[in-house]
Amino acid sequence: MARLNVINHPLVSEHVRSLRDKKTTNADFLRLAGEISRFLAYEAFRDAPTVATTVDTPVVDGAPALAMEREYVIVPILRAGLGMSPAVQAVLPRHRVCLVGLRRNEETLQPDVYLDGLPADLTGQSVVLVDPMLATGGSLVCVLDMLRDRGARDVTVLCLIAAQPGVEFVHERHPDAYIVAAALDSRLNEVGYIVPGLGDAGDRLFGLPVR
Repeated sequence: MARLNVINHPLVSEHVRSLRDKKTTNADFLRLAGEISRFLAYEAFRDAPTVATTVDTPVVDGAPALAMEREYVIVPILRAGLGMSPAVQAVLPRHRVCLVGLRRNEETLQPDVYLDGLPADLTGQSVVLVDPMLATGGSLVCVLDMLRDRGARDVTVLCLIAAQPGVEFVHERHPDAYIVAAALDSRLNEVGYIVPGLGDAGDRLFGLPVR
């Protein structure tokens, strides 16, 4: 699938192994998620456009250089996306962050938007959508629909773990979405968790929510 890139690298595989481990603490899980997100961003933007420029070094003025001038709109899906976005922000030199919050409607089992921080017009903008888990694909499709309705066409999705059924669902609805993941798992269980997966990413990043 041309629009899916699962990173094949020993360092990423080692980080994913530790991320999956049920004994990994919240603090270590957050650190690992950030490190993997940085790897994902490096790979996702391998072919990002650059412009020729110059830079003055301590040795010589006007040395040839390349610069990234494009601004990216980074969109973390709350709350779990917050565990990835700081690393992506650190990699992309020009960016702004716009938050989207989703919760599952227990009657319809579909995602409801409780926070919409997207600009009204995203025409011509490059968007980076970050969400640790691509399981059923429902949440990603919901946000991708919002992005498309506002004119965004160049969308990169960064995920820690993706499930094959979710990838297929996303590409049925948004065939142009470019998905970059650290691992691809084959199936979901009866309640929609990725198998083998890593559990609930939000809980493992930030702990159980206070009720």
